[in-house]
Amino acid sequence: MSRTYTIKNNLVENRLFFSRILVAFIIILLLTSALIVRLVYLQIVGHEHYSSMAKDNSIKIKPLPPTRGMIYDRNGKILAENMPSYSLELIPEQINDLDDTLLRLQKLLNISDEKIQQYQKQRKREKRFTSTPLLMNMTEEELAKFAVARPFFPGVDIQVHLVRHYPYAELTSHVVGYMGRINEAELKSLPVAEYRGSSHVGKIGIENSYEAQLHGKTGYAEIETNAQARAIRTVNSVEPTSGANLYLTLDIDLQKTAYDALDIYNGAVVAIEIKTGGVLVFVSRPGFDPNPFVVGISNEAYQALQSSDKQPLYNRALRGLYPPGSTLKPFIGLAGLEYNAISSQHRIFCPGFYQLPGVKHRYRDWKKWGHGSVNLNDAIMQSCDVYFYSLASSLGIDNMHDFLQQFGFGEKTGIDLVGEKAGLLPSRDWKRNHRKQSWYPGETLITGIGQGFTQVTPLQLARATATLANKGQIVTPFLVDKIVDSDATTHGPEIHKGTIPLKPNNINNIINAMVSVVHGERGTAKGIGKDINYLIGGKTGTAQVFNIKQDARYNESEIEFKLRDHALFIAFAPADDPKIAVAVIAENGSHGSSVAAPIAGKVIKQFLESENEN
Repeated sequence: MSRTYTIKNNLVENRLFFSRILVAFIIILLLTSALIVRLVYLQIVGHEHYSSMAKDNSIKIKPLPPTRGMIYDRNGKILAENMPSYSLELIPEQINDLDDTLLRLQKLLNISDEKIQQYQKQRKREKRFTSTPLLMNMTEEELAKFAVARPFFPGVDIQVHLVRHYPYAELTSHVVGYMGRINEAELKSLPVAEYRGSSHVGKIGIENSYEAQLHGKTGYAEIETNAQARAIRTVNSVEPTSGANLYLTLDIDLQKTAYDALDIYNGAVVAIEIKTGGVLVFVSRPGFDPNPFVVGISNEAYQALQSSDKQPLYNRALRGLYPPGSTLKPFIGLAGLEYNAISSQHRIFCPGFYQLPGVKHRYRDWKKWGHGSVNLNDAIMQSCDVYFYSLASSLGIDNMHDFLQQFGFGEKTGIDLVGEKAGLLPSRDWKRNHRKQSWYPGETLITGIGQGFTQVTPLQLARATATLANKGQIVTPFLVDKIVDSDATTHGPEIHKGTIPLKPNNINNIINAMVSVVHGERGTAKGIGKDINYLIGGKTGTAQVFNIKQDARYNESEIEFKLRDHALFIAFAPADDPKIAVAVIAENGSHGSSVAAPIAGKVIKQFLESENEN
């Protein structure tokens, strides 16, 4: 049997062996080089980035919201404060039987099913070791009940939070405003860093206009956490800076007097300190209690406010639009003097109506049998419509528009509140642009007595009255006098000052005529001029709510209350050295002389008495 022998080629085998070793060495070398490069990148190039990521895994930033600034009136009385509020909070991790605990708490504190459901939804979003509120804004009775049973509820405790509180409720609801929970739209516009940890923001009024100053600056704490995100210790912290305190020009005692004086009437009262422009009174009645909005008003309560016929949520002082009625007559009279359309002694005969040449329509006077022969002083004192029909016809709508505009009619006053309306001061151009119609002579006549298209806000009317009493030096209203924080005290908004060029004799004639309204024998507001030792300049007004036909008769007793005329009154005092200007609108009050004028009289009397005491 033959055998097969394989002859080995040692040279070839050695070459193959060494080539394989070389390839393996090169591969190992390349892998090692890649590893070294990666280590260099991680340790040097990317060190800062990966160090930060590692730190984030163990260090969490907890925002520390600032304490909101307080709001005071001119005398230091608190209008908005931060009150401790107690909430019942549960830590699920520390509770053996959560459902049983909730059931026992519900029976003990009479907690609604709705609140239990809200809690269940909220706790599912949180870690088991975090404290989640079940009951907010606890009453003293609820606190007492839980205090007694507290040992039987492990994992349940009472926590204290600061909640915004408004001690004067409806008195300041439209001027101070209120805070509410931040909604989605606000979340997009607010600075993220400053509002981390904050749940509320100013919604209306001063709370909204001065949000940036009141809010303060958010601080933060660096919290070391474990893998389950449980806090272990505080590594570093920066304390928050409290918001600034605001001191308003408002006098809360005077505010209450004005609010109470409106009594059964919806309406507004605005009073301005003439020398400064500071708003002393800013009343819109009815108001509302803003406190429920802070903690979360129920849908039922909110709908009741929204659907109320009295419209308590509507800011009449800032946004209410009314015909000025006869309160416009002193301004029209001053325009007549300035444009030389009349002299102060110019007389006309008032038969109780006025007719344009060649027109049958009669424009009636409020006094059916007329006022007889009257000059400018008489016409303002007795509120003669016919005199101002005639004057308006002589002036023309263009002159009236241009003159009234100087006093701020048809424009925003610039007060430091959001949402002000500009009113309406009609002109030929306005009607052509907005109504696509020509201007008619009859519209000029009714504009002269404050009717027709003209609309003003109570704030505008008070500002115009202050400027008139100030003899043409423009008064710009504002509410915030001082902003006080930890660093400095600053003053409120920058006030625009200017002067309307008026002839001294002309403005003095108008002021004297307005004094006659209160102190003259035939003055329409002579009732408030008794038993006082100072002079008041004023003007009554009545604004129609609906039009009366040519031959129809206005019988107040037969007209539904909500269709009765609005009662208006403007005033300033003392007439020889004016310190305060007031505008009053009492909706459906019918008579400026008997309803609106006494309200202004009370405000003026209280203010001047307090000034004399100081």
